Amino acid sequence: MTDETKLILDAIGELKTETGSLKKNVGDLKAETGSLKKDIGDLKTETCSLKKDLGDLKTETCSLKNEMGDLKTKTDDLKNEMWDFKTEMTSMKFTLENETNRHIKLIAEGHLDISRKLDNTLKVESEKEMLLIRVNSLENEVRKLKEQIEQIA
Repeated sequence: MTDETKLILDAIGELKTETGSLKKNVGDLKAETGSLKKDIGDLKTETCSLKKDLGDLKTETCSLKNEMGDLKTKTDDLKNEMWDFKTEMTSMKFTLENETNRHIKLIAEGHLDISRKLDNTLKVESEKEMLLIRVNSLENEVRKLKEQIEQIA
């Protein structure tokens, strides 16, 4: 064997070794590529899930916006009703102060006059009773005096 042949055989041996190493590296690269494909698939699945969740969130946000609009409308209606209620209460207050209280005062004054008349009537009745008692007492005294006069005479 010549030196050249030996060199060629050595070069072929090195090439075989490097080819084996390359085959191993390519196998490792295939395994890593498979792992990357799986990871990318998982990432796609998670992305789809996130997109779905984001869609649900958008739907819920729109629903909340609608509910907030309804709530604002109801709040405005309630404010208007409160304004109407305050106006009505003020009107009732004025009516109570200006009309009802005056009417009650007039009625009370009328009752006061009736009470005075009753007191005067009762006073006259009381005096009448006192006079009747006095007359009755005087009649008894006159009767006793008559009896004494009849006994003496």
